[in-house]
Amino acid sequence: MVDGALVKRIGLIGGMSWQSSALYYSLINELVAQRLGGFHSADMVMVSVDFAYIERMQSAGDWDAAGEVLARDAAALENAGAEVIVLCTNTMHKIARVIEAAVSVPLLHLGDVTASAVRDARLQTVGLLGTRFTMEEAFYRDRIESHGLAVIVPTREQQSLVNRVIYEELVAGVVRDESRIEYLAIIADLEDRGAQGVILGCTEIELLVQPEHSELPLFATTLLHAKAAVDFALSAR
Repeated sequence: MVDGALVKRIGLIGGMSWQSSALYYSLINELVAQRLGGFHSADMVMVSVDFAYIERMQSAGDWDAAGEVLARDAAALENAGAEVIVLCTNTMHKIARVIEAAVSVPLLHLGDVTASAVRDARLQTVGLLGTRFTMEEAFYRDRIESHGLAVIVPTREQQSLVNRVIYEELVAGVVRDESRIEYLAIIADLEDRGAQGVILGCTEIELLVQPEHSELPLFATTLLHAKAAVDFALSAR
């Protein structure tokens, strides 16, 4: 049994959206309980932002302002005793370096965690689903590919569909069978183009598509991130 004083405190930056942040909170506690047994749960602190303001900054391309907000929140978590920062969103890893510069504790980068899981599965080429920022821009793909992997993204038309479902449905907790069918068709197309697995590179996508829905290996970034956070929290000081 691990004494509570030896369990490292996890700092979560959430709210983007709260739907996925709730999943993070649940998964981390479940994983700690599985590892330690008894009445154990995770030692965590969370800052949950108002996503409306962050989404407005995303749409306006004002990433500097968004970075200032999240960097301030990361510093607040460190001041509250967090020993690792977990940014509960793929898209906002665009400003990961700003957050890293604001704290002295490590940021558990989602791109690194995901790439490690892909390599452990002995795959070379993966498809990537996410918000349009994650699919269109290089910040996430480059991080994955820096680990020696190749990344395939959907077509522009498919990207628009994936992004619409995220922002118009999943962030509001709306899960539609019709949208799942459309996502699975895109996953099948990525497989036809050479993808050996697919990264669910938006934390809300896991509300819609789960491993039993696809024959192709799926890399659920929320679960992978939660597992990595727990590994860190339970590692020896």
